Amino acid sequence: MADPLTTGNRNFLDAFNAHEQRQRIYTGKIGCVLVIVLMPAGVCLDYFVYPDKFHLFFWVRLASSLLAGGLLYLHLTRFGEKHYHLLGVPIALLPAAVIAWMIALSPQGPASPYYAGLNLIVLAASVVVRYNTLESILAVGGILLMYLATWLSGIPPGLFSMVVNNLYFLFLTGIIVVVGNHFFTQLRIQEFSLRYQLDQNRRELEESNRKLIELDKLKSRFFANVSHEMRTPLTLLISPLENLIQRFENSADLNARELLDTMRNNSMRLLKLINDLLDLVRVESGRMDIKSDPLNVGDFFKGLSSAIRQVAADKNIRVETRVDETLGTLLTDRDKLEKILLNLLFNALKFTPSGGKIEFLAEKKGQEVLFTVSDTGIGIAEKSLPFVFDRFWQADNSSRRKYQGVGIGLSLVKELSEMMGGGVNVKSAEGQGATFIVRLPYKPAPEKEPTTESQTMQPGAPAAAPDGRGEEWLANLYRRAELIPATAPRPSTPAVATPTAFSGHKPVALIADDEPDMLHFLRTELRRDYDLIEASDGVQALEKTELFLPDVVLLDMMMPEMDGLDVCKALRAREATAGIPVILLTARADEETKFDALQMGANDFLAKPFSATELRARIKNLVESHHFQRNLSKQNHALTTAIEQIKETETQLVQSEKLASLGRMSAGIIHEINNPLNFATTGLFALRNKVKNLSEENRGEVVEILNDVEEGLKRVRNIVSDLRVFTHPETGPPEPVDVLETVNASLRFLSSEWKNRVRIENGIPAGQVAQTNRNKLVHILVNLLQNSLDAMSTKKFEGEEPTIWIEGRVEDGKSIIVVRDNGAGIEGKNLAKIFDPFFTTKEVGEGMGLGLSICHRIVRSYGGHINVRSEPGRFCEFTVDFPEKARKRAAESEPGVPAVPVSETGTARA
Repeated sequence: MADPLTTGNRNFLDAFNAHEQRQRIYTGKIGCVLVIVLMPAGVCLDYFVYPDKFHLFFWVRLASSLLAGGLLYLHLTRFGEKHYHLLGVPIALLPAAVIAWMIALSPQGPASPYYAGLNLIVLAASVVVRYNTLESILAVGGILLMYLATWLSGIPPGLFSMVVNNLYFLFLTGIIVVVGNHFFTQLRIQEFSLRYQLDQNRRELEESNRKLIELDKLKSRFFANVSHEMRTPLTLLISPLENLIQRFENSADLNARELLDTMRNNSMRLLKLINDLLDLVRVESGRMDIKSDPLNVGDFFKGLSSAIRQVAADKNIRVETRVDETLGTLLTDRDKLEKILLNLLFNALKFTPSGGKIEFLAEKKGQEVLFTVSDTGIGIAEKSLPFVFDRFWQADNSSRRKYQGVGIGLSLVKELSEMMGGGVNVKSAEGQGATFIVRLPYKPAPEKEPTTESQTMQPGAPAAAPDGRGEEWLANLYRRAELIPATAPRPSTPAVATPTAFSGHKPVALIADDEPDMLHFLRTELRRDYDLIEASDGVQALEKTELFLPDVVLLDMMMPEMDGLDVCKALRAREATAGIPVILLTARADEETKFDALQMGANDFLAKPFSATELRARIKNLVESHHFQRNLSKQNHALTTAIEQIKETETQLVQSEKLASLGRMSAGIIHEINNPLNFATTGLFALRNKVKNLSEENRGEVVEILNDVEEGLKRVRNIVSDLRVFTHPETGPPEPVDVLETVNASLRFLSSEWKNRVRIENGIPAGQVAQTNRNKLVHILVNLLQNSLDAMSTKKFEGEEPTIWIEGRVEDGKSIIVVRDNGAGIEGKNLAKIFDPFFTTKEVGEGMGLGLSICHRIVRSYGGHINVRSEPGRFCEFTVDFPEKARKRAAESEPGVPAVPVSETGTARA
């Protein structure tokens, strides 16, 4: 809290100065009185210390008392009140001057023991008179100067050290007094500051409390006036409604009867709420009278039980009633007691689930009558028990609360019970129901007085139309309003229309509201134009929206489990429901609520009450907009798909044209290479014959050279053969091929490559057959084995042996061959490209990148598949499958048809 002095608060300074003035005048008077009394009393000391100067000192002391009396008189005048600062220091200096004069006249001079009197005056200046720092310095300085002046009378021999001692202690006391007064002044200021602020806060609180009391009175008068003014038009609404209900009682127009019943029930609920507010105002103002009429408790209980029977039956709740027969007839206020007990009964019905039980008891206990209402409902948390009878209090104030209400009923029960001379208490535990006990004084009615029969009416019973007995009709109307529950009973989960029940040509709308009457109203207004799905809480609304994907969703803002805002946010967070239009309905029409609704993704916002015409128009606009956006999205998706297909086709055509051109070029190269290749082969044969004629010394070197030439020619021949197969991929018809024999043949072709270097694990079972061409299968296996050998040549093996595993099996009508090695493997980024023509990871001159592309084309042409799995540095595995049995051969691929794209694992499918 800020210090008022530091904030320059002028009011505080004025208040402090006024307070300081009063205190200083008061302490100044005390100081003067002390001087007047104590100075003459000092003659007792003079008599023993300086008897020879007794008479002189007496008259001097008496003179100082007279002067102090003058100072006291000045404190009582206007001059003293105005200039109290001028009178403070003389109070100390006057007795100090007298004592200093007596010291100077004493035989010891400055060494006189009377110097202790000066010390007392200095201390009194600190304790009695509230000097500030400046006044303390003036008083202490003046007293020190007076003591020093006594030195002029001379210091007796041998007493100088005593004089110095006296001066030292007098000076030290003065310093302590000045410093102490300085801090004491600061403490006085702080203390006054706190008290000043406390007083100011108290005054502000008193003023605020006064204004709150006035506002509360104004609020009560406003409620009373508004409620009273609302009663008249509401009564004029209910009376014609009841006439219409009687007129349509036998009508075939079911919709009209339902609407009239809904209007009548909600009008009665509103009338009950108005009556409760008026009762609260009357109780608060003390204008409610308590009657004392005879009441037969048994008949009264029967009437109340009959009034709530239909509501209890609708919720499948059992009501047990028990009345102590000794009660008989009581003197009490029937209307107040009925209001108390009906509030408790309807409260129990609201919080008791289906299948529960309510006990309604009346018994005499001593000089009290106990009315007990207990239920097996949800109960009340222990922390909430102290507040259940507070006005407008509710256990759940959130917008997701399951049980609606305004918090008037139990407060009215408590106040009415206390006005009738009794009280009410509650016992409950969460999840174990609640028990309310109303205690009223036991006042038996005299036997000579007749008992009053119960006049409790059924809530839906029509009253006679108002005639000349208007007061009686109004009384019956208010009585029937009391029998209407404050909130409509909540139904169980509404039946949901299944997709098979939809018409198919109407838009689908989901309506969610926890008020059955509002749900019925929305259903009545919309079912002609929409197929409807209903929900009574937020969780149901969310689940059914995800299940049926309606064209529009209407959500009440305040619903149990999840409120409308939470449901809207959840719908927008899900891809399937993000585009569904949402309209929020609420009784709150403030700007903040609208902003929250729109921020959560609501498309529209309707404040209650709203026009049915406006509701239908807004729904229609949103549904049409949603259909337009959905059609536009479908067309956009179709266009995007078409563009992607066009791009893919364009890529395939370009690739096909490139491969066709490559095929034509390769055919020419093969023709041009074959002729010189034949010449070179023939010449090599002739040279080998000539070598036989050479001497043994020269033959070895020449043979080695011829072998190198032959190896080069073989490589050229293999390249030409690969190009021929790639450019002329025609294959013969499929035939049963012995897989084991073919694998062995392929291993023999490469025996010089793997023997004594690589371990071969051949796991092909005997009798395995594949529908393909033997030569083509050899070509595939040789390529795969050669790839494995090349991969292992680039890896340094530690702790393991270079190995190739060849396995075979028949599965699902397919003959499967697996070739696996523990070589260097293939990087993941290359798996999708290894079957592309001319793709290779080998160094230049070590391969053309056609081997696996040719294998892929061969496998595809025989209706098979080839895929690859690999983990770099650990293994590489190729899996080839062919049909096990003969079937219609796949269409021959045209030259230049691009390779089938592979998956992330390298799978290529025909």
